[in-house]
Amino acid sequence: MGFLFTFKDAIDILLVAVILYQMFVLLRRSGVVNLFWGILAFVVAWFLVSFVFHLELTGALFDRIISVGAIALIVIFQDEIRSFFYRIGSRFSTLKFHAKKREEEDDRAIQQIAIACRHMSASKTGALIILCGAQDMKEYMDTGERVDAVVSARMLENIFFKNTPLHDGAVFISEGRIHSAACILPVSHNQELPQHYGLRHRAALGLTEKTDTTAIVVSEETGKISVARGQHMEEIASELVFSYLRSASTVA
Repeated sequence: MGFLFTFKDAIDILLVAVILYQMFVLLRRSGVVNLFWGILAFVVAWFLVSFVFHLELTGALFDRIISVGAIALIVIFQDEIRSFFYRIGSRFSTLKFHAKKREEEDDRAIQQIAIACRHMSASKTGALIILCGAQDMKEYMDTGERVDAVVSARMLENIFFKNTPLHDGAVFISEGRIHSAACILPVSHNQELPQHYGLRHRAALGLTEKTDTTAIVVSEETGKISVARGQHMEEIASELVFSYLRSASTVA
């Protein structure tokens, strides 16, 4: 009966290779790398005796040595083993830390956007802010000017201040940063939109209808704040902008 190599066998070999490599790294850092080669030679010999040549008496002797030797190695290298598992735990902690840090950065960006929207609403400063999702928005971002700045209320208010070079157009926020400003967006051709929606509102819907972005519009005429997602747009009270965006988790 021939030997059939399966996917499970490939996974098994891969896991053994990873374990051996980690052992090699651990013992090399401890300055006893020669011990690794000795252990590896012994394991290979045990495998050949027990599974290839099927020498029962010699295989039984090797089994006893390995069972006792494993305990001896744990005792001898307890500090190195503790260090090894500590590093594994540290990697998971690092991933958790980065996820928490990213969430904090998103909250800070949303907070700054909400502050800017409240101020611009009070002063009736027109604004159009696009929060990117997972889709690539390079096609639209490249129509404007590259900014690449940390999201801050003052920066957004300065961009949309009347008669500044970048105020006319959309600002794209991606990965927690202001990517570009004065960007040109497609206009929605939805005939059912309310008549009081201006060009900014139609541009916001024109983009969100086609992409997974979220658009925030501050009306220059009324100062009202609207948020567009998909094919829908709704007005949001200025004091609720942060909680609305936070619950939607829209800042990428």
